[in-house]
Amino acid sequence: MKTLKKFIFAVLGLLSFGLGVMGVIMPVIPGLPFFLFASYCFLKSSERLEKWFKGTTYYENYVVRFRENRGMTKKEKIRINVVADFFIIFSLIIVDIWAVRAIIIILAIIKYYYFIRKIPTLPPEGNQGQ
Repeated sequence: MKTLKKFIFAVLGLLSFGLGVMGVIMPVIPGLPFFLFASYCFLKSSERLEKWFKGTTYYENYVVRFRENRGMTKKEKIRINVVADFFIIFSLIIVDIWAVRAIIIILAIIKYYYFIRKIPTLPPEGNQGQ
């Protein structure tokens, strides 16, 4: 059972890593949340995968920077929220149950509160240290 759990985490980590790389290439998809999730999955799956991931430039440029700065740039916050809002609106259109719609709306409000109040907004990368 433990081996299956590690395998599932490894697969989820690789999928998340792939989506994170797509987020670097395609400006519509945010890469940071996928890299953070991949980091967690690799930590739970395999020391070898975790070591490999920590050796990539994606880890250095996204995960380490986020951990050290404890925040996101305004551009990163907007990208993540636009994608999340698309799925929230899509869910509101698809779901017919009012109670579920209310929960989705409450979660959207919590998401905005968290992004606006709890995650510090960092200056753009070119302006850091000035």
